[in-house]
Amino acid sequence: MTIAGDTLKTNITTLSALVLPTSEQLLFFAILVARTLLKTKVKAYILDFKLAFEHFCIHAGDRAVLDELNKNLQLSPWYELAYTEANGRVKKGDRVWQIAFSFEFKCNSAV
Repeated sequence: MTIAGDTLKTNITTLSALVLPTSEQLLFFAILVARTLLKTKVKAYILDFKLAFEHFCIHAGDRAVLDELNKNLQLSPWYELAYTEANGRVKKGDRVWQIAFSFEFKCNSAV
């Protein structure tokens, strides 16, 4: 779990700079500076990714499993998103974060 957590943290850190509003990034940075440099007892700030995305599609399986399912069921690569769109949950212009984990402690994102 520790390795998976570290992998997710790296993925989120990389992605956050690309998708979060500047105001959210500045707030996080200010609290980080206050906690580390100024040694204040301010509670750690958790980034709010709901400011960047309307939908989250999370899969905790192996890529090989997904590939085999897609092949055998003849699904498109964006099956999960297409299913969500077809049910009226995702609308044009909505931002979606797809994140997947695998047994090899990998973590991948698609926005």
